[in-house]
Formats: sequence, structure tokens, C-alpha cells
Amino acid sequence: MCKVLILNGSPRVGGNTSIAIREMEHVFRENGVDVTTVQVGNKNIRGCMACDRCSEIGRCVFDDVVNDLALSFEEADGLVIASPVYYASANATLIACLDRLFYSTSFDKSMKVGASVVCARRGGCSATFDELNKYFTISNMPIASSQYWNSIHGLNAGEADMDEEGKQTMRALARNMTFLMKSIELGKKEFGLPEKEERVATHFIR
Repeated sequence: MCKVLILNGSPRVGGNTSIAIREMEHVFRENGVDVTTVQVGNKNIRGCMACDRCSEIGRCVFDDVVNDLALSFEEADGLVIASPVYYASANATLIACLDRLFYSTSFDKSMKVGASVVCARRGGCSATFDELNKYFTISNMPIASSQYWNSIHGLNAGEADMDEEGKQTMRALARNMTFLMKSIELGKKEFGLPEKEERVATHFIR
């Protein structure tokens, strides 16, 4: 059974971001995908301070929800990151969580499927969508797409439920993500993961 971890970056429990996630959860469960959703936007999560202790101890030095999420992320076949839009950017708490989660974990993220979901009153969705996708593209993670950019709209609580196109976009996203995860699972059994070269890291000055 494929597993998906969903991170809700909204500080509002049951808000418009949750409506988008709910549409995806229904599709995942209908297709036999095990779903775990964690609300991180209302947690007290500080940012990375670049101490690099994680490379020594195998986890973030700040022992909070980020280290708990690391265990779920390692077991997951896919990761959904959902956020409201603040000044054409994601929720700062979510970004702090993602910076530490991706940097402090050394397990191979190759071919885990990623998907970003954004919610706004009106604008800023595309910029936030691009921002979140960068966590996947630096980690050898394929990105699931939908019939439109993965956004839903609403200001006051519950208004996103009136965005029929946005909800349909979420359902299509979940179906596409399910297909990718199951296809990759079959592909790994038949072909394994893509070959990797030894990592070369260069600075611009040398």
C-alpha cells in the first residue's frame, strides 16, 4: 500500500487549505492509499540556524515536530505540502519546517512523489506554488501535476468549498499522484532506482 504524508501549513484548523486537502484525502483513500495529515502551521517551529549538527547526530538539534515528521516522511511514497499564501509566499512556519525537514534528513528521497497545494484570496498562488516545488526538485523527487496549477481560492473560512474548479483540480492531482506512486512502486521492483553518481559539490569561487 502506498503512503502519503500531507503537511498542512495553515495555522487555521479546518480552514480553506483544509478544504483542498480534504478533496485529496477522499481520492487517496478511495484508491487504497494510506494518508497521514499533520497540521504544522499552528506549531511552534523555529527556523534552521545552520549549525550542521544534524550531519553528526542524524536528526535536527531542535527536537520538535520536525523530527517526528522525518520518520513519517522516510516511510512515505509521496509528500503533499499545502499552504495559504502570505505576501506571494508560503506560511513562514511551514517554510521553517520544510527547511529543517529536508536538510536534517539524510535518507534517500529519490522517486518519492511531491505535490504542492496553495490557497489564496486572489493572487500570489503561482509564486508560492513555485517556491514549494523547489524542495522536490532539489531532492530527486518527481512532481505530480493536475489539470491546472494546484490552487484553490477563498478568503473567509469555508469559501474555498465554493471553488468547484479548485476542488476538481485537487481531485485530479490526487489521482495523478496515486498513479505516479503506484507506477514508481512497480518500476522499482522491475528496474530499481536510477543509478547515481558520486555527488560533486562545487562553489562558485573554485
